[in-house]
Amino acid sequence: MKKVLLTGRNGFLGKHICSFLVSTGVEVFSLGRNKYNNIIADLSCSTIFIEEEYDTVIHSAGKAHSVPKTKNQKKEFFDVNVTGTTNLLKGLENIDLPKSFIFISSVSVYGLVTGTSITENYPLLANDPYGKSKIEAERLVWNWCEKNKIICTILRLPLVADSNPPGNLKAMINGIKKGYYFNIADGKARKSMVLAKDIAKIIPVVANIGGIYNLTDGYHPSFSELSQVIAKQLGKSKPLNISMWMANLIAKAGDLVGPKAPINSNKLSKITSDLTFDDSKAQQLLGWKPTSVLKDFKIR
Repeated sequence: MKKVLLTGRNGFLGKHICSFLVSTGVEVFSLGRNKYNNIIADLSCSTIFIEEEYDTVIHSAGKAHSVPKTKNQKKEFFDVNVTGTTNLLKGLENIDLPKSFIFISSVSVYGLVTGTSITENYPLLANDPYGKSKIEAERLVWNWCEKNKIICTILRLPLVADSNPPGNLKAMINGIKKGYYFNIADGKARKSMVLAKDIAKIIPVVANIGGIYNLTDGYHPSFSELSQVIAKQLGKSKPLNISMWMANLIAKAGDLVGPKAPINSNKLSKITSDLTFDDSKAQQLLGWKPTSVLKDFKIR
């Protein structure tokens, strides 16, 4: 890996990937919408013309997991994740094709809210806009690489952690910092997580091998364990706990309020259910040796 084209360079994971590759002497060129990219383009709008050649392309750009409230918001997932991927692949056909293509996907493609040790062989059953758009993008990439004899890698990621994280993890940190975060039913539910820096480190390895892989830290911390690690770093006391019966009452009230409620029965089920993924394939084929999130997660 000598010369790389990276999309999503300014995103949370993209920054870690870029920083690591540059530190190892890789020449990284970025493609994105703002002026800080080498190639300035909005992939969701049109096909682009790529003039330089790259031995590896890492497609990290995409619309992140969120709950769409309108038809336009639902459409955005497909504009960015599907149309954007299509336009990138077409743009690459203007030059000598790369040796390797790495697509950053998500465990959301499985469409699960509960389950343990889910492997890459599990069917892709997502029916939400985010999960469905990632499934379509995966298929586009895989078929294109197969057609053009390019080494194809798809990395299915769970919650990604590292300093200054976005999304649900950021909300959890803010809740603990301000004193309004509570664990439910002792916070026993376990969720798969992985550190961004570990994902970045495996990129040069997987680029020469290819395949579809779940990546996790191998431990799958519980909400209770994770919240205590965060609280300790913030100098806060251990988060309080809400019993399951009380949580059920609050959730039922949320069902009456509607989608805008901070918690309802559907959200409660997700929060209190285990959802973990198996990364033994990556361990066996890539020598994947992840760091425990609980031991190495720093919020700043």
